[in-house]
Amino acid sequence: MKDAKRIAVIGATGYAGFELARLLLRHSEVKRPTFYLRGKSAQARCLTQIFPQLRGWGEAPCRPLSIDAIAASGEGTAFLATPPEVSLELAPQLLSAGLRVIDLSGAFRFRDPEIFERWYKRPGPSESLTKSAVYGLPELYSGQLPDAELVANPGCYATSAILALRPLMEAGWVDASRGIVCDCKSGASGAGKEPKPETSFVEVNENFRAYGVFSHKHTPEITEHVGIDSGDLIFTTHLLPLERGILSTISCWLTEPRTGQEIEALFRKFYANRPMVRIWPAGKLPELQHVAHTNFCDLGFAVDESGKRIVVVSCLDNLGKGAAGQAAQNFNLMHGHAEATGLT
Repeated sequence: MKDAKRIAVIGATGYAGFELARLLLRHSEVKRPTFYLRGKSAQARCLTQIFPQLRGWGEAPCRPLSIDAIAASGEGTAFLATPPEVSLELAPQLLSAGLRVIDLSGAFRFRDPEIFERWYKRPGPSESLTKSAVYGLPELYSGQLPDAELVANPGCYATSAILALRPLMEAGWVDASRGIVCDCKSGASGAGKEPKPETSFVEVNENFRAYGVFSHKHTPEITEHVGIDSGDLIFTTHLLPLERGILSTISCWLTEPRTGQEIEALFRKFYANRPMVRIWPAGKLPELQHVAHTNFCDLGFAVDESGKRIVVVSCLDNLGKGAAGQAAQNFNLMHGHAEATGLT
């Protein structure tokens, strides 16, 4: 018998995996999670051997990764904090073993497997999996989560941009034909834990650079879930010399003049009863320090004197609302818990 409160976490040694462990070990609706590890890390018997800062947080047992062991454990939900190629291999096996899966990678984020293949430069998942997967952005798709067997956690940049633009797009207030500019900046943890020359301390410290111009993998997530053509979007990402956080500055033209009060009312109505999105008063803009180490996405905006141009600032923690926190939020909604359980 599968127990929904018993959790398997695969890939807990990266930045998002550690954040996920930190959240689940304190989650009131989770029984002791088990962490399944690969490679050299598989020698650990407790996650505190890898992350001493978790000492005193309760039991965090580690096991060598084995699908058979997970299937026999009675665990009902598996979190995959793994690269997409690993998630593509493991998710079908876990689903076949009767677990529900929350995948933090980009493996199942697109309905069309060809989109994954084009942007990730590798063979994609089966069409049956992509069609059954729920895109795990609770503010938009919470109604689909209770019945979901496979949840594709959104990308961090994509989350910040989609939450900023979707209310305006659904209202028909954006003149997308004049172009939308998403200028996004992330802390270095967003690049992952695998050592790379460009993310070493010497390269990141006292530096600031753009990367992934016209090639960032989160681009098709934004266009699909905002509902715009790729030719109407300029999406540029930058690496900040800090640990965590995303600040997205999104600029566009409106179809007709709008007041700050109208726009604020639109955002507040759209995100009413969505506890993880905080709307700032018209003309006030959020900062990274307001969302660090939280699962909130803060949205603020300014509109020019003509009422035709708007800049939306979207801030979130890339390891929180952009990854592990959002995965925990999805878990809550999948299993009927209050959305913010373990996150505030």
